[in-house]
Amino acid sequence: MSGADTAEYRIARLRDRLASEDIAELGVRIEERGGGVALYGTVSGAACRGEVLRIAREELAGLALHEDLVVAGSDAPTRQEELS
Repeated sequence: MSGADTAEYRIARLRDRLASEDIAELGVRIEERGGGVALYGTVSGAACRGEVLRIAREELAGLALHEDLVVAGSDAPTRQEELS
């Protein structure tokens, strides 16, 4: 297997783990970019973000990992919305 094949296999395994483990996170996109791997998307909370990154580091050890994971805001509004 070449390095690219190995990276593709590891990315597929990461996708499977994110979908099937307790985290069940399907909002994360994973792409091979410039010799590394990019994770991006929106997750439900800080704990979820941390778990996604932990699993990604396990599966992609040795590959450059770039992440842009945004935590969805679920706090109640602090002021009334003004409509015009």
